[in-house]
Amino acid sequence: MKLRHLLLSVFILTPFFIVAQKDITKECISTVMFSATYSYQFPGADTKILYGNNSTVGASIHYKTNKNWLWSLNGNFIFSDRIKASREEILGIILDNDGQLITGDGIYGSYAMFERGFHINAKFGKLFSVLAPNPNSGFFVNGSLGYLLNRVRIEFSSNASPPQNLDGDYRYGYDRMRGGLAYSGEFGYLFMSNTRVFNFSLSMEFVQAHTKSLREWDFNLMGPDLKSYIDRYIGIKFAVYIPTYKRMPADYYYF
Repeated sequence: MKLRHLLLSVFILTPFFIVAQKDITKECISTVMFSATYSYQFPGADTKILYGNNSTVGASIHYKTNKNWLWSLNGNFIFSDRIKASREEILGIILDNDGQLITGDGIYGSYAMFERGFHINAKFGKLFSVLAPNPNSGFFVNGSLGYLLNRVRIEFSSNASPPQNLDGDYRYGYDRMRGGLAYSGEFGYLFMSNTRVFNFSLSMEFVQAHTKSLREWDFNLMGPDLKSYIDRYIGIKFAVYIPTYKRMPADYYYF
């Protein structure tokens, strides 16, 4: 008896589920999407004084409405091995007369400096289905509000110990860590495949942050850094998407 009732329920409800399925090739659909991103950025304003070009990798969760409005939460890791400031500007007071750094072992040390940071934000935008293979692809614009942080990371070779001046918490007095409120604008093209196999976007992004030092003491200044900075990045971004919508089957079979 129960089996008959179950089969009857399935027979009655199946048409409703079929109607609810969307055809991406013919109409705008709403869907949650996950993405992985990479961008190559060029610094501007106060950022270019300290850092060179950098890269970011990130992950995002998106929601696209059936009116092609776009919402997302994004997190990006900033990294680079290009430091434009000289060793003297960053480590000045602990270098010897020849500009060398003496390690904790009493020898000249081999070390490298890197840019590290992150940018988290919430975005809102709109997609316009122009020059697109379906109503869910096309050019898009969005803006964001979030938080950005960057700093200098100093790494020593594996066979050298850091000097006492850079050991433990002392290193925080040299890393130029600063962070603050960030906003961005982005323009690009989003492609959503009719078969859901390959979905991507390519865009230009402008990021600007109003930052301040996050360290209580700067050893080069022999006091706190009370200046305000404008950190700016202009980048080319590529993203790959995994949508979660259920694609309408190409054919139906009736028995």
